[in-house]
Amino acid sequence: MQNQTRIIIENVTPQLDGGAFYIKRIVGQSVVVKANVFADGHDVIASCVKFKHESAKKWQEVRMTELGNDEWQAEFTVEKQGHFSYFVEAWVDYALNWQHGTERKIQDNQYVKSELLEGAEYCEAILKEVTASEKKYLNEAIKAFQDEKLYDKAIQIALSKELHHIFEAYPTRTLANKSHELQVYVDRPKALFSTWYEFFPRSSSPEKGKHGTFKDCEKLLPRVAAMGFDTLYFPPIHPIGEVNRKGKNNATTAEPGDVGSPWGIGSQYGGHKATHPELGTIDDFKSLVKTAKSLGIEVAMDYALQAAPDHPYVKEFPQWFKWRPDGTVQYAENPPKKYQDIMPIYFETGDWKNLWKELLDVALFWVEECDIRVFRVDNPHTKPFYFWGWLIAEVKKKHPDVLFLAEAFTRPKIMHELAKQGFSQSYTYFTWRNTKAELIEYVEELTKTEQADFYRPNFWPNTPDILPYALQSGNESIYLHKYFLAATLSSSVGIYGPVYEYMVSEAMPGKEEYFNSEKYEFYHWDWSIQNKLIAIITKINKIRKEQPSLQQTNNIQFCATDNDQILAYYKFDDAKHDETLMICSLDPYYAKQAWVQLPLASLGIHAGQTVKVVDLITGNSYHWDKEWNFVELHPALPFHLFKIYK
Repeated sequence: MQNQTRIIIENVTPQLDGGAFYIKRIVGQSVVVKANVFADGHDVIASCVKFKHESAKKWQEVRMTELGNDEWQAEFTVEKQGHFSYFVEAWVDYALNWQHGTERKIQDNQYVKSELLEGAEYCEAILKEVTASEKKYLNEAIKAFQDEKLYDKAIQIALSKELHHIFEAYPTRTLANKSHELQVYVDRPKALFSTWYEFFPRSSSPEKGKHGTFKDCEKLLPRVAAMGFDTLYFPPIHPIGEVNRKGKNNATTAEPGDVGSPWGIGSQYGGHKATHPELGTIDDFKSLVKTAKSLGIEVAMDYALQAAPDHPYVKEFPQWFKWRPDGTVQYAENPPKKYQDIMPIYFETGDWKNLWKELLDVALFWVEECDIRVFRVDNPHTKPFYFWGWLIAEVKKKHPDVLFLAEAFTRPKIMHELAKQGFSQSYTYFTWRNTKAELIEYVEELTKTEQADFYRPNFWPNTPDILPYALQSGNESIYLHKYFLAATLSSSVGIYGPVYEYMVSEAMPGKEEYFNSEKYEFYHWDWSIQNKLIAIITKINKIRKEQPSLQQTNNIQFCATDNDQILAYYKFDDAKHDETLMICSLDPYYAKQAWVQLPLASLGIHAGQTVKVVDLITGNSYHWDKEWNFVELHPALPFHLFKIYK
């Protein structure tokens, strides 16, 4: 490669896979760009970060500052949704290099008349760019530099901060070099901060033994809002297949009256653009979405790309399924799980372009017809990665507010690839992280590695598919601390609602699955019940909405304690206007005591300085004037959520 520039630009961060994917931010966040920038010799160099929104014509720029050891840094703020491009530009700053060299010669009592003439040329080169007052100053400098009688004045100007400022503001950038362009995608704030509640619409009826409807769901919205949830997620609401329908507890044969799994989509009543007739009409669903929005709740739909054997696609587009020599289709499997009621879509079909178009049309139908702005995507890891990159980009071209949550509990690199392809949020391994060491290691991985730039975690203690062993005891303290950890470690959190609230804990023998799972039958819940867990969840959700430090994930620092059963961590918003300290006991059976170390340096205080900590859950307050402070926690309320006042 031939390049006359003398500048080297290396290790530009943040970037993903050499710029193959964009990093992620939300509106109002900043991008801190670092790079190694250097040149041969000892000349003065300068660099900047240039950035612009996809709709802008002109680049903005911010100068970089040197951190030492040839590492440079700058920061810019993304103020609107969509794609921003950015790159590093650097150059040998000949004007500043002249001023620096001349200054050293003057300090050595050298006669610098020739150097002053050279300085006049640097001044003349930028006369057309500067302001009127700056132009006047430069003309005076040029005159002094060229007139030997004004030598003393010329020396003063050559050494002046004002000339330095002008040269710095108007660099000539001769033979500048620049890095490759990189991208950041900017979402609305909900991509980072959301509180999810899941229930099955068919279990919403106030009458025992009766199938719930959208109208029944609408009556439950005030309860969901009162608990502080802003996203209501429904499993699929489409017609359920009748062929190979599953019975209770995933039985391969359905008994009369069995309602089947909502994920077995499609029947004589329609497919992915239809609603289950027992739930109600499209208009009923629209009314539900509209009422939810008036209460500050967005309805999230399940986007599940599979078909029951009697889905209309099977007859209309048989080429979208892979048929075996005997005329049958292999049903879906995720060993050891078997889904006899589901036919997987054949993404390797020769008719893939029409298939992709139809699946995009499905998503756009719900966005444009019913004002859906959030999708929870079922098993995205079993479909091609590039399909998701394409589909999400196509949806966001027309509707940038739409968010996608990846429901993928699989290998790390696969989960990461889905996030890189554009998923706004992702399920995580939090469900199975229980010990102090496991939690610290996992959260550090999410927040202190490159994952922080592209993988937005959403912490769920349970789902309809997963009743983790930790919750199978039905112990209230475990349910309390698991929600507390999920809601304060991550800025996005969700629960499979009534099952979690009522601590339903009976599992299939030896499995992490619910016995008599609601996936295969509808339940009757007493939605009027109030208990301690519901009250605490409501309180935590209210605090999350009030404390900016809890509305982000990455600004976190774990604090030392002298007890392996006590986890402590400090969080703060970007401006450090809000700071909180969470302390949680992981022992559900016994009271625990510990000494907790305050992060003095991060707090910007010294040992002996008093801080006030207020527990936002109980209202109790304490004054701490030491680095190490004593706490005692009980299973009945196994955590503190302190707001820090300095």
